[in-house]
Amino acid sequence: MTQPSPALVSAFAPSGTLRASINLGNPILANKDAASGEPVGVSIDLAHEFARRLGVGIELVVFEKAAASVDAVKNEKADIGFFAIDPARSEGLRFTAPYVLIEGSYLVPESSALTDNAQVDAQGHRISVGSGSAYDLFLTREIQHAEIVRLQGAGPALAAVRSSQVEVAAGIRQLLEGEAARAPGVRVLPGRFMVIQQAMGTPASRGDEAQALLAAFVEEMKASGFVADALKRHRIEGAIVAPAA
Repeated sequence: MTQPSPALVSAFAPSGTLRASINLGNPILANKDAASGEPVGVSIDLAHEFARRLGVGIELVVFEKAAASVDAVKNEKADIGFFAIDPARSEGLRFTAPYVLIEGSYLVPESSALTDNAQVDAQGHRISVGSGSAYDLFLTREIQHAEIVRLQGAGPALAAVRSSQVEVAAGIRQLLEGEAARAPGVRVLPGRFMVIQQAMGTPASRGDEAQALLAAFVEEMKASGFVADALKRHRIEGAIVAPAA
């Protein structure tokens, strides 16, 4: 990443402070520190490093759900964000190539007859998802026969399986495995139904040069080992560093 011009720094941080939209709904990218309550994770590390490269201060704008985090950047309430790449989110946003790849999987009751991802999309099946999540957007396009039940976040989506409100829940594989390990009664189907490409994004209004700078930053963070080190430091499993663009 080359040293940005003052004009480009101003394009990213017009107020002099870089506002980074952080989604706590994806524990692979961000969590709250148990001791301090402050956000921690790979997306926070990347946000701080990008602000350092720009030579500006940073403000974390924190949300509990992906959809709210995306809207903050689209509406220029934040200058950068960390999202799953999806065509439904492309309007008003410019994405980098992904920096992390995450598996999306299904959770079912232990007693379920389902054994394979391909069996999920059938008449009479209900699939719970966090409303506006990457899984919601993907399954809305792909599911032909099952019913999608949209709930307010990953927690309610997983709870819906245990309460028999739905037959299946969709989500981050790591999160689903944690839920299955937490208490008996549910299991994760083998494999994955999608690969989520987690990227950085900025408002489209910031222009081509801003997008190019952010894209170069992400490539450098992957190539240098910064992303891999952050995943290891935060003890994140279920995610891999994306290949070079």
